[in-house]
Amino acid sequence: MHNPLKEIDTKELELPETTFIRDIETKVFQSIALQCLSQIAGIELLEGNLFDSLLGRDRQESVKGIHIEQDQKNHSVNVKVEVNVAYGVCIPDKAEEIQTKLLKEISQLAGLHVGTVHVVFKNLISSKEAPATKEALEDVLTKRIHATAQTSERYGEDF
Repeated sequence: MHNPLKEIDTKELELPETTFIRDIETKVFQSIALQCLSQIAGIELLEGNLFDSLLGRDRQESVKGIHIEQDQKNHSVNVKVEVNVAYGVCIPDKAEEIQTKLLKEISQLAGLHVGTVHVVFKNLISSKEAPATKEALEDVLTKRIHATAQTSERYGEDF
């Protein structure tokens, strides 16, 4: 008996290599940046304005002052953070501290190359306002963590 399956080239049956894809949402990078910025004294994030409040824009949807741009082709991330700085703080030293912490954390946690870390100092905080700003930053961070936990509970661990 003649078996036609013996004549088939085995190369035709080999499957191509598997391609693994990993996507990281912008919210993840924003959360990492929030964690880093909360550990740095003398700065605060920008707050939403009255216009945002009137339109009902939720601060948890996007964090004002943290902009993330992913470059899928080069597997890199570009970060731009806009912060207010306390009066009396050396701005070049503070910029270097922010850039170094963000670079280290994003590279370590996401496994991606950080192409740029752009720090924009938008406003000056008077020394009287500085203690309250850390509490405001921690409040935003707590809300972000709570929202992430609710999303995980809603969709489950498999999602």
